[in-house]
Amino acid sequence: MPLRLDVKRKLSARSDRVKSVDIHPTEPWMLASLYNGNVHIWNYESQTLIKSFEVTDLPVRASRFVPRKNWVLTGSDDMMLRVFNYNTLEKVHGFEAHSDYLRSIAVHPQQPYVLTSSDDMLIKLWDWDKKWQCTQVFEGHTHYVMQIVINPKDNNQFASASLDRTIKVWQLGSQTPNFTLEGHEKGVNCVDYFHGGEKPYLISGADDRLVKIWDYQNKTCVQTLEGHAQNISCVGFHPELPIILTGSEDGTVRVWHANTYRLESTLNYGLERVWSMSMMKGSNNVALGYDEGSMLIKLGREEPAMSMDNNGKIIFAKHSEIQQANLKNLNDADIKDGERLSLAIKDMGSCEIFPQTISHNPNGRFVVVCGDGEYIIYTAMALRNKSFGSAQEFVWASDSSEYGVRDGNKIKLFKNFKERKSFKPEFGAENIFGGHLLGVRSVSGLTFYDWESTELIRRIEIQPKTVFWSDSGELCCISTEESYFILKYKADKVAEAQETKEGVTEDGIEDAFDVQGEIEEIVKTGVWVGDCFIYTNSVNRLNYYVGGEIVTIAHLDRPMYLLGYIPKDNKLYLADKDMGVVSYSLLLSVLEYQTAVMRQDFETAKQVLPTIPRDQRNRVAHFLEKQGFKQQALAVSCDPEHRFELAIQLGELRTAYEIAMEAEVERKWKQLAELAISKCQFQLAQECLHHAQDFGGLLLLATSSGDADMITRLAVTAKDKGKNNVAFLAYFMLGRLEECLDLLCETGRYPEAAFMARTYAPSHVSRIVKLWREDLQKVNKKAADSLADPSEYENLFPEFQEAVMAEKFLKHDRIKLRPAAEYKHLPNNADRDVFEEMRAAKESGTLDSLIEAAENMRIADLPDTANEIEHAPPTTVINPPQAKPAEPEPLAPRPSSPQTQPAPAPPEPAAAPTSSNDVPDSSKEKDEKDDDDDLDFDDADDNLADDDDFNFDDDELLDDDDLLND
Repeated sequence: MPLRLDVKRKLSARSDRVKSVDIHPTEPWMLASLYNGNVHIWNYESQTLIKSFEVTDLPVRASRFVPRKNWVLTGSDDMMLRVFNYNTLEKVHGFEAHSDYLRSIAVHPQQPYVLTSSDDMLIKLWDWDKKWQCTQVFEGHTHYVMQIVINPKDNNQFASASLDRTIKVWQLGSQTPNFTLEGHEKGVNCVDYFHGGEKPYLISGADDRLVKIWDYQNKTCVQTLEGHAQNISCVGFHPELPIILTGSEDGTVRVWHANTYRLESTLNYGLERVWSMSMMKGSNNVALGYDEGSMLIKLGREEPAMSMDNNGKIIFAKHSEIQQANLKNLNDADIKDGERLSLAIKDMGSCEIFPQTISHNPNGRFVVVCGDGEYIIYTAMALRNKSFGSAQEFVWASDSSEYGVRDGNKIKLFKNFKERKSFKPEFGAENIFGGHLLGVRSVSGLTFYDWESTELIRRIEIQPKTVFWSDSGELCCISTEESYFILKYKADKVAEAQETKEGVTEDGIEDAFDVQGEIEEIVKTGVWVGDCFIYTNSVNRLNYYVGGEIVTIAHLDRPMYLLGYIPKDNKLYLADKDMGVVSYSLLLSVLEYQTAVMRQDFETAKQVLPTIPRDQRNRVAHFLEKQGFKQQALAVSCDPEHRFELAIQLGELRTAYEIAMEAEVERKWKQLAELAISKCQFQLAQECLHHAQDFGGLLLLATSSGDADMITRLAVTAKDKGKNNVAFLAYFMLGRLEECLDLLCETGRYPEAAFMARTYAPSHVSRIVKLWREDLQKVNKKAADSLADPSEYENLFPEFQEAVMAEKFLKHDRIKLRPAAEYKHLPNNADRDVFEEMRAAKESGTLDSLIEAAENMRIADLPDTANEIEHAPPTTVINPPQAKPAEPEPLAPRPSSPQTQPAPAPPEPAAAPTSSNDVPDSSKEKDEKDDDDDLDFDDADDNLADDDDFNFDDDELLDDDDLLND
């Protein structure tokens, strides 16, 4: 039966004639040297030309990567060997290597050696560590030496192909060839070694249009491959697959079976003559060079043929040999995540077919090997043949005794190794998928059938790559080329529909599946553990999906393939294409908890939770939050940041307050203050704003609540902390104009102080003008002398004495703090005529008594100094830490005045919190500890009180006439 290898084109690049190609071992790069003298490096993943070298005007017939030196070597018709750094594109070295065209370059895999062959019939060995000295010349060929290749099993041996019709095998250090192989009737163009197994084989291609396989130990030709219509230009044994590839000037690449020498397929991409070919160990990629460009194709699948049962026994194939490893024999005490495991490998024997896939049945007793269009079922313990047959694909059912095969468009179902039923799907069958239901992909999409009756369950318009079923059969993952879907299978709805025939259409049972989610990721391999789908994706991440959340377990440094999960080890096992096995810890208790939550089985989840280690609970908490169970997430989480965010979202003031007290972070206090305000917990909000040093927020809170006592405290503390804008506004709203003027003078704002005094407090004008003069004389004496003082030039200030009298008359209104309820009964300042009011008071004989009473009246009996305030009774629950004084900030230019000056009376004290979410009032306890703490603040950060909030435009300021009317 044929191998049936999939051939996928990964890069097709049109260019001038390509004489040589090479593949980089670690980067997704293909090197192509052209007949026009250029060398190109293509990225075959992004389909882009990433680097280009202009080497010469003559053909470049040979080029090779040297990854360990970041080099590209080129050999051309100008007899030069050149060395380029492919990162910087600079030429590192260049010299004349031969006296004729260079045909081939071979790089030693370990030593600093390069072999070159030429039309001068010589092969030369160069040592780059000795400044590219030629250390040996190999003579013996009598015509052009077309290609040289180093033996992968013995790096000191190499073979050469020549137009003198011979292949010679040489040893480094020896002047003469070990032996010569003769048999071609015309010149030999190409040669390669067999990479796998123990066969001592060489392959050669010649102008006689024949390909010959040689046993170089017996020096005999063991097979001749015929079929090409023109000269053979390149040949190769694939290092990973049991195939031989041959390229010819007839424009085709032929694929032959390496064991049977049967022609498997012929590839013709219409790019004219084939000139070169390159393959690499560890990869299924093949690079090809043509007359009209280059091509990179992928043969077969890179995923290794391996499988693991539920007990940790791994069976894998190395070529046709079946081997076994057992994870039970590991001492995993010191094994780290991602560390390669040291497994004892046991040979189980040789398989009669080339294994492309291996898989255990669900209970692990049997293992099936598929390949070459056949399948063989073995016992897993001893590899005894249990059953076999022909098939393109083989799948197991969820029942361990059932399986199905696809042979063309025909599907056969077996139970206990006996064929039970066969059928042909209506729309044909391109692929089949096993699991709880039998999946068949066709041109119409994916169709699910019942294993027992083969009845149609549901047809879905989707083109899947793979289908994964959970052990319970309730969940299914369908992976496509671009994304994957999680579906829930509703067996009860299916059974009901099959019985009543309701909801059954030509596409099956409509309610058979519910879509749980679609994720834009490409699944490479996957496995279900409970209701958690674990998978590797296209960017080499190991993730799992549960309930709409994707959790990344690890970032992998290379493509890895899932083997399975061993619950008792709490370990997830993966392997790379070289059969290197690694493990990652994944607690079963976490997966069980998440599964229970998804099933809304909270009783089970509650029982599982104590078994989850503390360091894993944050992951569980995030999962719960995403599922909408925020209260439970708050109880489970151990991360203070996460707990605080949850407490804020849930309105849990007590929990948020406790976390904020521990963290003492400004951001947390601000968030908590906002929440407290939204819940009308103003005492708590005040404390939070104090902790956050948010003077602007405190001002807003104090003015909104009409708390004069709080505004007073804020004014004094803001002044002490250098927050002058806030202090000014607080004093101004309290009607304490004297403190406003003093604050302006203390900060050097004499012009603003003078204008403010002229507007609100004319009796202070003379004092402030003198201070202004003294300050201005330091800068400009003439300007200072031009300032007029009302006491000296009364004629320049008409009605000034009346203004002073008006100030005294209005002082009573200014310093009296009225309750907010009175404001609706007070006239607007714009509607008042102060002089008329004074005349009326004088006529009534009350003017002098009003002025005298105002003179004797203290301003709302408010303290004047910080010392007095510190000993005043507290109004909030605060206990902030001590901090060094902040640098005072400048006042914003010229703040405007409000229309009404009297400040509202403080409201009744807020009731103590009573709900479970409220923070208890601990002011008494804190007052007894330290009364002074109530008014001490930390250093204010520049961002805490934004001075710009209190800046006003000049044109809003100080209209003397309006303000005098007050």
